[in-house]
Amino acid sequence: MTAQHPVKIGIIGGSGLYQMEALTDIEEVRVKTPFGDPSDALIVGKVDGVPVAFLARHGRGHTLTPSELPFRANIYAMKSLGVEYLLSASAVGSLKAEAKPIDMVVPDQFIDRTKNRVSTFFGEGIVGHISFGDPVCGHLAKILADAVESQDLPGVTLHRGGTYVCMEGPAFSTKAESKLYRSWDATVIGMTNLPEAKLAREAEIAYATLAMVTDYDCWHPDHDSVTVEMVIGNLQKNAVNAQKVIREVVRRLSENPPASEAHSALKYAIITPLDKAPTQTKEKLALLLQKYL
Repeated sequence: MTAQHPVKIGIIGGSGLYQMEALTDIEEVRVKTPFGDPSDALIVGKVDGVPVAFLARHGRGHTLTPSELPFRANIYAMKSLGVEYLLSASAVGSLKAEAKPIDMVVPDQFIDRTKNRVSTFFGEGIVGHISFGDPVCGHLAKILADAVESQDLPGVTLHRGGTYVCMEGPAFSTKAESKLYRSWDATVIGMTNLPEAKLAREAEIAYATLAMVTDYDCWHPDHDSVTVEMVIGNLQKNAVNAQKVIREVVRRLSENPPASEAHSALKYAIITPLDKAPTQTKEKLALLLQKYL
């Protein structure tokens, strides 16, 4: 199946957020990409009348580890539906005492600690270097943070800005690593968002993260008393809160979609003269390169 009309808003749901209850008129869309299959079928529907595409990052049964995620296929699939704004809802551990469980963080920076990820669409004869000093779309992040503040979310404190450390996983950090990240003034730690952010920028999609704290990372003296039940309870609370926030973001985006520097990210990024680039690679990347060919 394919979506009939362009969908400008995409949602990628992380641990605990496997579906969007507000979605109506649902259609499952299986997208074939040059980079393989996405994590799952994309669920295309409407949130209060606004077209939205939703993807469960780890699959609806949570069957994919962070290292196994088909990041390129996921972003390419969103792009193929017409997505221009992509929200990532993600479970994270906290590296700061003030970012407590069930708080929400809208990061503006990332640190890459992954080892086994392909984080670019380029290669095979076409070289591109995106500008990535500001890895999150500031306009989309502001809409997201404003939406959090507009909701009545008991016990939730919003943290605007902050640094998200993206580690490889699936094991969590050692205490030495956790203390190192704290010395870097990082705010939260997760396993998925940086490949997404890089690929979204290459695909000229505005990207922002709603990082939802499940617990403190292992630096915290109370970490060892955290139980699986506590974490799952926080995941469930976060998922309920995330749905309220996302619904409000969709409303605000539909009424006033911002211009984003991400939407022209490839304008000066492609180094290879495209008239001399391999035809096969140009065909593979045609969805991304079409306005520059």
